[in-house]
Formats: sequence, C-alpha cells, structure tokens
Amino acid sequence: MEKSDRLQGRDIVVVGQQPWDISIGSNCKNIALEWSKYNRVLYVNSPLDRISKHRLSDDPKIVKRLSVIKGETPGIVPLQENLWNLYPDRMIESINWIKPQFLFELLNKRNNKIFASSILKAIKALGFKDIILFNDNDMFRSFHLKDLLKPAVSIYYSRDFMLAVDYWIGHGTKMEPELITASDLCVANSTYLTDYCRKYNPNSFNVGQGCELDIFTQTEGLPVPVDMRPIKAPVIGYVGALQSIRLDIAVLQHIAQCRPDWSLVLVGPEDDQFKVSSLHQIRNVYFLGSKDPGVLPAYIHAFDVCINPQIINQVTIGNYPRKIDEYLAVGKPVVATKTAAMSIFEKFCYLAVSKEDYVDMIGDALKTDNKILENERRNFASAHTWENSVGEIDKAIIAWLDRK
Repeated sequence: MEKSDRLQGRDIVVVGQQPWDISIGSNCKNIALEWSKYNRVLYVNSPLDRISKHRLSDDPKIVKRLSVIKGETPGIVPLQENLWNLYPDRMIESINWIKPQFLFELLNKRNNKIFASSILKAIKALGFKDIILFNDNDMFRSFHLKDLLKPAVSIYYSRDFMLAVDYWIGHGTKMEPELITASDLCVANSTYLTDYCRKYNPNSFNVGQGCELDIFTQTEGLPVPVDMRPIKAPVIGYVGALQSIRLDIAVLQHIAQCRPDWSLVLVGPEDDQFKVSSLHQIRNVYFLGSKDPGVLPAYIHAFDVCINPQIINQVTIGNYPRKIDEYLAVGKPVVATKTAAMSIFEKFCYLAVSKEDYVDMIGDALKTDNKILENERRNFASAHTWENSVGEIDKAIIAWLDRK
C-alpha cells in the first residue's frame, strides 16, 4: 500500500479492553504500532476498577496503576516515537453485577466521565488536536466517549462477538448495538462481524486481519523440537490454547481413534475440560504443553498437516482464526472447521463440516501436498499484514473525513 493512501499527521486516541501491559498478543496494540509510523498515537489502558484493586492488590500491574492514581508516578509513558501509553489517574467503580439496566447505565455514564477526564488531561498534555477515537470492543467503559471527547471521527472495532461471553451479554445486548449505531464508522476483522455491525450502522467495513508472520516465514532448516523427535510421522498438529469452548474434543478423539497410525500432537495450555478428557488415554495423542511463542514455528514446521477443529458457536462463528495464517505462512496444508469467518481461506484450506470430513480431508492433504501448493499457501498468508489491515481502516476514515 502506498504511503499516500495512508492516514498521516493525525492525532489518534486508542481505547479498548486490553491494556498495553497485557502479556498476550493484541490486535489493538498492533494497530496502534502501525498507526504510529505516520501519526501520533495515545494508547489508553482500561481504568482500574475497585474490585480489581481489592482482588489483585499484590499484582505489579495493579500496584503500578495505584501509584499513578496516587500521583506518585506519571500516567503518560512514552513507548517509542509518536506512541504514548496512558495509565488513567482515576479509578472507576465495578458495576457489572448491577442488574437493573437503568441503574447500570446511570453509573456507567459516571464511570465514563471519570475515564474521559483522565484522557482529556493526557490529550492536553500531549497537545493532541482534532483527535480520531478508535474503540476496540470496549462497549461499557467507552460508551459515552464520543460525546465526552468530541473526536473528529469515532470508530468502533469489532474483532470478536463479545455478546457470546457471559460478562458482556447482560447489558451488552442493548448497549453494543447502540454504540455501533452512534459511532461514525465500524470496522471488523471478519465478514461475519462486518455483517453484524452493518445491521446497526451502514458505514461498516471489513478490514481483514493483520498478523505478525515474519517468524513463521523463515522455517527452512529449523530442527525438529526435542520433544517431537520420538513421535512418528505422519504428525497431525494443533498449536494454541486448548479450550473446550472453542475446540471440539469429539473431533480430536475421532481423528485419533480412526487413524491410530497418525500421531495427533497438541501444543498449548489446557483448560479443565481438556485436562480430564479421554484424549489423555489415547496412545497416539501427545500433549506437549505451553511453549514460548518464539519456538512455535518449529513445531508447525514439524507437522505434516495442521488442524483447527473449532466448535461452531457464537464465540467462534465470526472469530478470525489467526493461527490459520500462521499455519499457511509455514506452508503447511490445513484442515479446519467450516465457518463464516473461514470463507476467505476456502481456496487454500480444507474446510470440514463433520468429524468424518476431518479424517477424509487429512488423508487427502497427506496424499496431495507438494511444493507448488506450499508456495501458494505462503503467498496467500503474506498478504495478511498489519500494514494492509490498518490501510483499510485508513481508507474508511479518509473517505468519512472527505465526506464530512
């Protein structure tokens, strides 16, 4: 994408669910980093709430936030050129337990005003003007920020269907559609979520998903990890969190039991249901545990076929599976559950509807894999960069500002 097509010289405020000091990967952080190449960006951590203060008082992250609130530590932290991180200097109340909608909304507006006061002080201190407000799925704490911060344009970013999660569904069923409607633009990382947003706001756009794929494209010559060397080929592998709300244990059992001559390798932390599942009693299933992100390409490179056996539910149906890009960037054949979000991968992956499909399609993948297909997968994945995804967000913003 040409630099001339990009948003440049603007002041952008990013709010969302994930603070900068979160230990896992974050779409929102990647977007902020990409924007900071050409703009000034303030990345705002979610404000500390009272319950978190009491429950996690010894957590270094909470200690840091309390230090800012007490005025002992500056709340604005420079991260790199054009990018700052804000620790809000005021605490908000924990209110999600409140059932009456009118009372929750009243107290939520008060929380929003407290949050906005911290952001406005930082905006003034940094000399930000005519800001662009980008909200990453924060439907409660940032509900009123468009009115309170008065941005030149407000954008709501949908990257997961949050209403499938108990925490959000109670009040979010009413409030998220209202926030989407009130926002100037909505952007989403999958066709499913774009269609969801478009029900409430016609200015909704699919901006795709960015990925950090550099370490996955340089796998030639990587040695087989030590704990995989005793495992016989062919290896059918999965990398990622083993969560029963997202993965179909029955599919994994079916694959392993139907083909005892295949080795099923699962790399990642297990939830409680996985820990007690009968998969642990199947001889050709191998649980290798959590690994440092930097070594995951070596595991994927050692697989013969990669899988993503998702359960289809509200959590997964619209979710963009970043791991598919990682698998493809290594050049591996992929068999995954067919969902709306997987439609963009249909030319480069086998998409299964049933557990029987998984066995048949893995067999086909093992028989037909070749260098030409490997290169096609790599080339397809290489287009899914943060530069391209943020470039699509920029196009939507620029078009809105031109019309305005």
